[in-house]
Amino acid sequence: MATYVISNKQRVLLLSGIVVGLVCLALSWFGDDPNHTRFWTNFLHNSVFFTGISLMAVFFYSVCTTAWGGWHIVFKRVWESMSMFLMIGLVLMGIIALGTVFDIHHLYHWADSGSVENDKILQHKSSFLNNFWYIVSIVMIAVWFFFAYKIRQTSIAEDKENDKSYKLHFKNRWWTATFLPIAGFSLCLVIWQWVMSIDAHWYSTMFAWYSGASLFVSMIAMTILILIFLKSKGYYPNVSLEHFHDLGKFMFAFSIFWTYLWFSQYMLIWYANVGEETVYFKTRLDQYPVLFYANLIINFLLPFFILMRNDTKRKFGTLIFVGIIVIFGHWLDFFLMIKPGALHTAHELSGDHGGHGSGHMPPDGHGASDHAAEVVSHVAEAGHHAAAHASTFEAGFSLPGFIEIGTMIGFLCAFLYFFFTTLGKSQLVPKNDPYLSESLHHHV
Repeated sequence: MATYVISNKQRVLLLSGIVVGLVCLALSWFGDDPNHTRFWTNFLHNSVFFTGISLMAVFFYSVCTTAWGGWHIVFKRVWESMSMFLMIGLVLMGIIALGTVFDIHHLYHWADSGSVENDKILQHKSSFLNNFWYIVSIVMIAVWFFFAYKIRQTSIAEDKENDKSYKLHFKNRWWTATFLPIAGFSLCLVIWQWVMSIDAHWYSTMFAWYSGASLFVSMIAMTILILIFLKSKGYYPNVSLEHFHDLGKFMFAFSIFWTYLWFSQYMLIWYANVGEETVYFKTRLDQYPVLFYANLIINFLLPFFILMRNDTKRKFGTLIFVGIIVIFGHWLDFFLMIKPGALHTAHELSGDHGGHGSGHMPPDGHGASDHAAEVVSHVAEAGHHAAAHASTFEAGFSLPGFIEIGTMIGFLCAFLYFFFTTLGKSQLVPKNDPYLSESLHHHV
C-alpha cells in the first residue's frame, strides 16, 4: 500500500477520544478553584508533553540524516508526520502564553507582580522570568515548525523528481544540520520557561537534559506503537524486526540515560544541600511519595528488566507493553514536574501559606553566603510544613484522577488524528531516497 488511508472507524474512535478530553477539561474548569489551577495545569501538562514528542521526532530525524544514517529511511514518513503536530503545539502553547501575559491564569509565581515586589529571588531572576522571554519561547515553536515543514516538503519533493544529482537530498541534509543546534539550545529556553519556572525559586542546570530525555524516550515508544499498528493493518511490510530491534534498543538505552540524569540531578542537589534546590525534592518525597517512587519504577525498572534480554526487543507483545508504560510513565514524570509548584502558587495567591514545602522559598531565602542562616531556617520551616501537609490529598494534584487521564486521552487522540491525517498526504515509503536500499536491507 503506497499511501495510508484512515478508516471511518478509526476516525470516529479518535474523534470520540478528543470529545472525552474536552469533556474532562470542562469538568476540571467548573469544579476548580477560583484560579482554575487544575484546568490550566492539565492543559499545560499535556500541551508540553505532546509538543515535546513532536519536537523529538524531527530532532532525531535530523540526527540520523546529518549522521548519514540510512536505517530509518523506510519509515521516516512517520517521524515527518509526527513533527507536523508542532503546528498544533504552537496554538496550544500560544494559549498558555496569552494567559500568562494577560493574567488569565496563575500558573507562574513570577508572573504575579505583587509576588515579585515582595520576593528578592524573583526580582533577581526577573531579567529572564518575564513575559518577553515567555513569548520568545513560543516563537521558538514556530521556528521548529518552519524547519520541520521545510524538511518534510524537501523529502516529499524527492518522490516527485527522479533527482540523479541528489540535489534535494543534500538540501534536506542542510535543513536538518542547521536545525540541530537551534533545537538543542532553544529546548533549554522553552523548558525552563514552561516547566522549571513553575517552581520559580528552584533551578537545575540538568533540567533541560532530563526533560529532553523524557520526551525522547516517549517519542521512541510512540514510534514503536504506531509502526506496530500500521503493520497490523498491512502497511509497512518492509519494516522488519531489525528496525524494531533498533527502536527497542533506543527505548532501552534512553530509559537508562533518563535514569542517569534523574540520579545525577537528585544526587548533586542532595549532596550540595542548598536550600533553594533541596526543597524541590523534599516536597516531592514528603508530599508525593507514590508518584516519586512510581516514577522510577515505571520509567527505569520495568523497561530495564523487560528489555534487557536481546529477544524481547523483537517481540511485538513486549514492545507494545513497554511502549505503553513508557509513554504513561513519562507523562507521569511531567505531572510530577508541574503539579506541586503550580498548586503551591495557587495556595500563595489565595492566601493559604501552609504549603512552603512545595518548592518555593519564602521571599528572603536567597542562597547567598550572607543569608546562609536564613536559608537554613527557611528550609527547616519548609520541612515542617511538608510534614504537616504530607497527608493532605488534593484531587488532580496528589495523583492523576479520571479527569487527568481523560484529558490525556483527548490530547493523545488529537495527536494521533493529526498524525494519521498528515501521514495520508504523502507516500509511505520515500521511493527516491538514496538510502532506501540500505534501510530495506537493514540488519543488526
